[in-house]
Amino acid sequence: MPFLSETLARVKPSPTIAVTTKAAILKSEGRDVIGLGAGEPDFDTPQNIKDAAKRAIDAGRTKYTAVDGIPELKAAICAKFLRENGLTYTPEQISVGTGGKQILYNALMATLNPGDEVIIPAPYWVSYPDMVLLAGGTPVPVVAGIETNFKLTPDQLEAAITPRTKWFIFNSPSNPTGAGYTREELKGLTDVLMRHPHVWVMSDDMYEHLVFDDFEFCTPAQVETGLHDRTLTCNGVSKAYAMTGWRIGYAAGPVALIKAMGTIQSQSTSNPCSISQYAALEALSGPQHYLEPNRKLFQDRRDLVVSMLNQARGITCPRPEGAFYVYPDIAGCIGKRTPSGRMIATDEDFATALLEETGVAVVFGAAFGLSPNFRVSYATSDEVLHEACSRIQRFCASLR
Repeated sequence: MPFLSETLARVKPSPTIAVTTKAAILKSEGRDVIGLGAGEPDFDTPQNIKDAAKRAIDAGRTKYTAVDGIPELKAAICAKFLRENGLTYTPEQISVGTGGKQILYNALMATLNPGDEVIIPAPYWVSYPDMVLLAGGTPVPVVAGIETNFKLTPDQLEAAITPRTKWFIFNSPSNPTGAGYTREELKGLTDVLMRHPHVWVMSDDMYEHLVFDDFEFCTPAQVETGLHDRTLTCNGVSKAYAMTGWRIGYAAGPVALIKAMGTIQSQSTSNPCSISQYAALEALSGPQHYLEPNRKLFQDRRDLVVSMLNQARGITCPRPEGAFYVYPDIAGCIGKRTPSGRMIATDEDFATALLEETGVAVVFGAAFGLSPNFRVSYATSDEVLHEACSRIQRFCASLR
């Protein structure tokens, strides 16, 4: 349509949302569909957080707030960073937005000029490149394949940096792979970044509390204090506290950057929902006892899914360190046909045939920048996961 912005041509709708929507439509039509596309916990927001929101409503805390967060929540975020990450920030260094996505978007909008490059390890969360494009920058994907367990190496990062590089986006544990960087692995990357003082770091720590076995989470500014003044450490309450719909994300960084992000937010959404802010305050400063059982639940689900998918013909599924995703390689399925004669030439073909012929909805790997793979979100019950993986096994066994 001629009146639409040229900017729109540079981006595409979120594939993960598209898969979830398609699965919902098929379910409404009476199909037996199992959706493994949505990246959100299947359990409810903890009761103490819901109660805090109700108290906020009853107390009339339903007015506009400061654009980038109420003082109490900013103080709680500072306390969280000190308590859990050993990072010291003041409230002036904190920004609260309408979900983690807005935090990232505000930072990119506030800093990118045409020609600025943003290094993004692939596989990546589907929104990173498109947000860079919307902000006028140039995404630079760097593929970290299954041979490195989907982790970028220092040599790869070094080779990708140019005089135009402005940001390096880092996500651990990762969406879509669940891969987590050890302190030693992250130190290798931060050593590279210390040699390039013009490169800023955007660390997306949204899955911080969802780590498994003996893996210990760490974040770039924690590993290398020399990066503290050019790192935006981003997080939120969506995943760990089962608050995806409450839409609260936050970040800590240099005052000048935080102020610039606030300017962007003031002319777009203004403040995040006041009630959600008081709920997030309780999430961060209230009881934390449910984090461990939830983490263990996801670890058990990971083990189930990895075991069953590795028993499927043509699939190799690495065992991730965190988050609630696996990213199986399906090279052994490419070039085969379904019993109905449909050719599986790409991972998108695989995902489409899997949904239409078995009712299992997954997201194809090309959406995340690395093929041939697909992403499974195992944020659902053991019973549902067992049935879904059984269907995937039968589907793969039927390919010829």
